[in-house]
Amino acid sequence: MIQQKKYFNKLEEFLSSSLQSFQILHIDLNNQENQISDINASDLGFGLGKCTNLSYLTLGLEQNQIGDKGAQGLSSGLRKCINLSNLTLQLQRNKIGVIGIQSLFSSLEKCTNLSNLTLDLWQNQIGDEGASGLGSGLEKCTNLSNLTLDLRSNQIYAIGSSDLGDSLGKCTNLSNLTLDLWGNTIGAIGASVIGYGLGNCTNLSNLTLNLERNQIGSSGASCLGFGLENCTNLSSLTLNLGYNQIGDEGVLELGSGLYKCTNLQNLTLQLWSNYIDVQGASDLGSGLRKCTNLSNLTLYLRQKQFICFIL
Repeated sequence: MIQQKKYFNKLEEFLSSSLQSFQILHIDLNNQENQISDINASDLGFGLGKCTNLSYLTLGLEQNQIGDKGAQGLSSGLRKCINLSNLTLQLQRNKIGVIGIQSLFSSLEKCTNLSNLTLDLWQNQIGDEGASGLGSGLEKCTNLSNLTLDLRSNQIYAIGSSDLGDSLGKCTNLSNLTLDLWGNTIGAIGASVIGYGLGNCTNLSNLTLNLERNQIGSSGASCLGFGLENCTNLSSLTLNLGYNQIGDEGVLELGSGLYKCTNLQNLTLQLWSNYIDVQGASDLGSGLRKCTNLSNLTLYLRQKQFICFIL
């Protein structure tokens, strides 16, 4: 008999249940006192491989001891869940590296019905190669419309972020995207390619992008603005570029790009500690003044000096 929804917070209970009966499944193994190891993760993957009727899966594995072998074990099960349409993987604060990420996304290629994906990999060790592999996998999830990626503190540099940005540009069915790259080092090149990639996602209506502390500089912010100007269907944008030294030049081009997002209604800009002076703030204000459909604006411009402007 098919069961509509089931929740487990103990691995043993899940493995001894009627695995083929689940359509909606939530497994919460976050912060386990006896932490989930690679062997446990592989056992979990074996069990998931028998859940062939699954359409919704939430898998909480935060702050355990899962490395590449454990991620490979999970992948072997996920690749058999071919009916998945909604997937949430909470794998933050584990020890997953390049091999594990590549294995995970090679398995998701089999999930051709996937339309909603949330992947939290905060504070793992995926690096450039892992970010590139992640992007390659995303390209093949052609039905994705809602995507959340948390890649904070993962030692991602220009190459990995560029490959990821290029791949995102091929996910043309995306309407909602959250991408968090806080505390990596993507630089101007990475920010530029992400901007150009997003410019190809013309169906985007909601975008949250966190590039705080990534050394993107003025040229990175400028190219990001050029890319965003193509996202003409954007209605809601949250953009965090704090601590990036974008300066007056960067904020000028960013404002020029944003005013071409003619459907923008909700905008949050976090630009603290960026060497923006009075001229830069004024130029940004001039650009935003042209966003005639804006109904909600939140602007953080905290710098070392006091600046203000009027829209």
